[in-house]
Amino acid sequence: MTHLPGIERRCSAISGWGVYATEPIPEDTKIVEYKGELISQAEGWRREQRYLTRNRIWIFNLNDRWVRDAAVGGNIARYVNHACRPNCYTDVVGRRIWIIAARPIATGEELTYDYNTDGVAGIRCLCRPGCRRVL
Repeated sequence: MTHLPGIERRCSAISGWGVYATEPIPEDTKIVEYKGELISQAEGWRREQRYLTRNRIWIFNLNDRWVRDAAVGGNIARYVNHACRPNCYTDVVGRRIWIIAARPIATGEELTYDYNTDGVAGIRCLCRPGCRRVL
């Protein structure tokens, strides 16, 4: 296994908790795997309705059949916040989800990726002042 860069969870100005780099992270580096219970889309939809009442998005779609629920068996990756101009992207490889640096990331910088939601959660994006997107 290759070395994964250092990260830590801290309070975030975007939303609740966030994940921050504890060392410089080069572009295209795998940072962390998004973990969580593997469940069906139908069960994921049921659970997501409960999470959304708390303004949480912890269901990650793998494909038309499966999702990962980071609220059950998740790890620090569930605290990586959404941003419309993110410094990371996700890559689904089979049933694994990787968060990868989209550009060089400095020590102390908060990690973000685009959740690519369609707005059904009704959660206002707080990635930057004046953002009008709804997650």
